[in-house]
Amino acid sequence: MSADHYFSAEPTTPDRRGEIEFSVAGRDYRLAVAAGVFSAGRLDPGTAVLLRKGDLPSAGVTGTFLDLGCGYGPITCVLASESPGATVYAVDVNSRARELTAVNAGTLGLAARVHVVEPGQVPDGVSFDQIWSNPPTHVGKAELRALMERWLPRLAPGGVAWLVINRHLGGDSLHTWLVEGGWDVERVASQKGFRVLRVARKTD
Repeated sequence: MSADHYFSAEPTTPDRRGEIEFSVAGRDYRLAVAAGVFSAGRLDPGTAVLLRKGDLPSAGVTGTFLDLGCGYGPITCVLASESPGATVYAVDVNSRARELTAVNAGTLGLAARVHVVEPGQVPDGVSFDQIWSNPPTHVGKAELRALMERWLPRLAPGGVAWLVINRHLGGDSLHTWLVEGGWDVERVASQKGFRVLRVARKTD
């Protein structure tokens, strides 16, 4: 059995490629996938719930978006397709995931507006109008919270984050922790065991 996880930086699993198909907001997508990357066999159910229940940006929305833990790029590709005036940073520690996201963005004609990078390669001065994430809950509670502490403060004024968390893997405790940390958190959906959270700065 491979010791690889989808959050491994350099997967050692043989790079077996395939394709998956799914539809979001009336658009059909066919994306390249590979072993050693999160949910390579299908669109992950949590990601599907997030893309169905989150408030996807409209065609007229511009700005800079972040797909945190992009995997092979389904969220990135949907965001960039829905908002042709937006720029999307696709961030993942997994090198194979980043390669696949770049391939998929290129296939869809989105490469000019999609920046696929390691976490440390996001320029310090960049803030995000929207953050979308199906974060890696299996890294553990401490690591997940550290991830939130690193990236949520980079929301631009008026920015919003959309997160999907498995209820059985800390969805409710993360909600409580974010509220205690001073964030405005709304559970906008609960479906198939997943919580979709809308997170923004509190306004006085």
